[in-house]
Amino acid sequence: MLGTTRRIPKGRDLYSIARVIEDHHIDALLLIGGWTAYESAFNMLSNRPNFPSFNIPMICLPASINNNLPGSEFSIGADTALNNIVDAVDKIKQSAVATRRCFVVEVMGHYCGYLALMGGMATGAERVYLHEEGVKLRDLQTDVEKMLSGFQSGKRLGLIIRSEYANPVYNTEFMCSLFSEEGRDVFDVRPAILGHLQQGGDPSPFDRIQASRLARLCLEHLIEQCDQHSAESSFIGMQNGQINFHNLRDFDRMIDAEYQRPKEQWWLSLKGIADLLAKSGPNDK
Repeated sequence: MLGTTRRIPKGRDLYSIARVIEDHHIDALLLIGGWTAYESAFNMLSNRPNFPSFNIPMICLPASINNNLPGSEFSIGADTALNNIVDAVDKIKQSAVATRRCFVVEVMGHYCGYLALMGGMATGAERVYLHEEGVKLRDLQTDVEKMLSGFQSGKRLGLIIRSEYANPVYNTEFMCSLFSEEGRDVFDVRPAILGHLQQGGDPSPFDRIQASRLARLCLEHLIEQCDQHSAESSFIGMQNGQINFHNLRDFDRMIDAEYQRPKEQWWLSLKGIADLLAKSGPNDK
């Protein structure tokens, strides 16, 4: 509705922003958004020596389905997207009750595999491909053999979930072709790219409540900074059940800038559990 884009303001854009802040006597800024919002805020912070009007308190509130923002375990929107993925995959699985079929489902998340891993755990996927781990040809070969063995033993449904940027070469189309060719007489393969289905729908109760809590705390923090005539900038997030404010100057230290994700991602520790749940039996390597 605001007409925002993913473009990060630079050069003349920063001058325009500075003029608007001065003209409208803006005393503080609350930025609600994803990676672009955080990077824009950090750009403004870095350019304070050139634009004195940027010396106002700023705070970023994490809102991104990718859940790839530093200092926060959960971004607003990620829970709703995960619910949409689980709902869609459950319907896909029910569509194949009468056939021997393997589905390769592609989910969003950019270079962050949160949605893929959590979606895989929630829907009972046998394999989840993440950019964090990478995809090797020998892994695909092993997975094809396991899938073939499973279907030959009487299994009727296979489910693979792939993060959208898991690998630029071994994409969803390639994986479908590979599995389809190898399992030609045993099972058939169907791709399912969920796309913008993940971005729609009504927000989940968790997202609604979390958004209200974080927004209230952000505004209280900004009012406090204004009362103290401070220009400290920060970003808010929930970690280990506690809501914390992090200094915005630490943003570049906490991130992997190339792949637009935090250096430490708490959910990666669940990969072992996901692999364990995907095993067909105690003797499965």
